[in-house]
Amino acid sequence: MTTWPIACVQLDCTLGDPEANLAAVLEALIAAAQRGARLVIFPECILSGYCYRDGAEAWENAQSVPGPASDSLAAACRRLGVFAVVGLLERGDEGKLFNSCMLLGPDGLIATYRKIHLPYLGVDRFVTPGDRPFAVQDLGGLRVGMNICYDGTFPESARVLTLLGADLVVLPTNWPSGAIGTIKLTEARALENNVYYAAVNRVGEERGFCFIGRSRVVGPDGEVMTSASPDSTEILLAEIDPSIARSKRVVKIPGEHEIDRVRDRRPEMYGPLVRKTPPPQPPPLNGEGEQE
Repeated sequence: MTTWPIACVQLDCTLGDPEANLAAVLEALIAAAQRGARLVIFPECILSGYCYRDGAEAWENAQSVPGPASDSLAAACRRLGVFAVVGLLERGDEGKLFNSCMLLGPDGLIATYRKIHLPYLGVDRFVTPGDRPFAVQDLGGLRVGMNICYDGTFPESARVLTLLGADLVVLPTNWPSGAIGTIKLTEARALENNVYYAAVNRVGEERGFCFIGRSRVVGPDGEVMTSASPDSTEILLAEIDPSIARSKRVVKIPGEHEIDRVRDRRPEMYGPLVRKTPPPQPPPLNGEGEQE
């Protein structure tokens, strides 16, 4: 099985100017392809910006999928012989607005993922929760699953993609100031699933929110393979070996210390995870640290 060179493009965008943002993405796509990347990943909402004040303003800068932007990106992928993951605001049916990312390749649009977990922040206050199940796409030797930003703080998101066969989980994101702790979760997501994990953040400032870069690729052992600065436009390159992600059994000492975090699961014990209503919470503690 051959390795896959991937690129994470950390860059800024202009709020409310999809045409300028698309031009910047196309330029960066060419640069990444020239550096040998076969899969190029861009940040969350890179075609639209993120910090909208209301749904109407966001809708004006959203796009249909497929549409002109996906057509332009697909044509570039075809010309360059690469695949790309690109974040945008998507106009859905019945006036629904989604925070989405597109996966495109030489043969056109492959899939669209709609963000499932939504924080009360930026444009996510006005979008509809994703209505499509997690899915894995085979690019011809590399199996890719997509999450977006806040999804990465829910371990179930990457675990489902792992069970569906993902070698690489990509996380287009808009990490703002205050998300330093969240960045560390990428290491846990990779380690606990024995997959590659590529988180691609933006830089710049929008309506008082400062985005902190630090895009990174983490290996199946939980070690950071490469990472970016907190404030500059960069193209990170990393080599993905699908065979390592698919070898779930980790042998530290043969016959004495071997683990497999997929095989060793106990789904029959995980019932509370899929209950629609959370289990009852214990009563609050009194001032002395005891339950009342």
